[in-house]
Amino acid sequence: MNTFLEKYVMPVAGKIAGQRHLQAVRDGIILAMPLLIIGSLFLIIANIPFEGYPGWMADHFGASWQAKLNYPVHATFDIMSLIVTFGIAYRLAEKYKVDPVSAGAVAVSAFLLVTPFEMSILAKDKLAIPLDLMGSKGLFVAIIISLLSTEIFRWVIQRKIVIKLPDGVPPAVSKSFVALIPGALVILVMWIIRLIFENTDFGSVHNIVSKLLYTPLTHVGASLAGAIVAVILIQLLWSCGIHGAAIVGGVMGPIWLSLMDQNRLANEAHHALPNVVTQQFFDLWIYAGGSGATLALVVAMIFRAKSKQLKSLGKLALGPGIFNINEPVTFGMPIVLNPLLIIPFIIAPVVLVITTYLSMKWGWVARPSGVAVPWTTPLLFSGYLATGGKISAVILQLVNFAISFIIYYPFLKAWDKQKLAEENAVKS
Repeated sequence: MNTFLEKYVMPVAGKIAGQRHLQAVRDGIILAMPLLIIGSLFLIIANIPFEGYPGWMADHFGASWQAKLNYPVHATFDIMSLIVTFGIAYRLAEKYKVDPVSAGAVAVSAFLLVTPFEMSILAKDKLAIPLDLMGSKGLFVAIIISLLSTEIFRWVIQRKIVIKLPDGVPPAVSKSFVALIPGALVILVMWIIRLIFENTDFGSVHNIVSKLLYTPLTHVGASLAGAIVAVILIQLLWSCGIHGAAIVGGVMGPIWLSLMDQNRLANEAHHALPNVVTQQFFDLWIYAGGSGATLALVVAMIFRAKSKQLKSLGKLALGPGIFNINEPVTFGMPIVLNPLLIIPFIIAPVVLVITTYLSMKWGWVARPSGVAVPWTTPLLFSGYLATGGKISAVILQLVNFAISFIIYYPFLKAWDKQKLAEENAVKS
């Protein structure tokens, strides 16, 4: 197995991990996460599930208290695509060693240019950008436009088709003139693209991306089969020592974020939550302790391991594991390139995906409400916050922990026996 992984899997996985566009997408989306978490704090406060809480808030802050608490939510979630556009363009420009700030600004302008304007309901004589296209609904267009814009931008600069000012000019002014010609070309290309699509049956870039890319991928990403495939890929990559969540998240992250935001909007409107699979589905119910659901393995090492090496490693890994960081286990045990431990490392998350998906799909357990709970939030607290205070979500996290423990234990016992024999051999 090691030979197979090293010969066939690791070279391909390494190339994918180093692919600049995937890295830029991943890092660009991460740029939006602090805002989403901040918005989620207000969302939690606006929907605390205590009896009498809405009445108490209305008495003290007025009847529109909830709408006012949602102001920061809309100011963070509903500009997601704009932030991601800037972030992706910035990170990709960095890798090409061109001015990232100018590239990000040009990309935002390009995204707005291809976004259709509509008549404002409040002022019919003015045009307005649909707010939903600035949020998760425009995420795929944001990714495509930011990548395309930056590729045009860097292509022009790298061929030195720029306006150069004398050396005495301040750097900020000089950079703005360097960006003039490439920025103008980007805007020209995006303007032509918009005009072309306005004269087709699709009507806009957003419509064609939605019909040909966003909708099909969302159906796949929201399905049980899609979740299983994603988890298997993540675990296989981690088994080779490559950050699987970062690579798969670069492709699937926009889909899961979009599904999360759909749940948020439904929750705000007091409608049934449409999606089971979201970013929080994986972060909070599947990966307790980190990729592979290794928190149960850490606890098993502490209480059941007989070898000093594994017991000490378990104690060392418990602190990070509580906050879902498991590099001490994956590389210290190790799980990476370990044929024995790779088996439960893959099986456990797959089983948890099935149990969690079916439990939420059948209505036994509350679904994630669209709150962007940080992936480092400890077990139990995370499930409670992500579902608006539903105890069923906390119980499922405990059940998943027990399932992981049961799956890992026989393999840990075998590995512990081997390590104990090695320690005894050294003593003798």
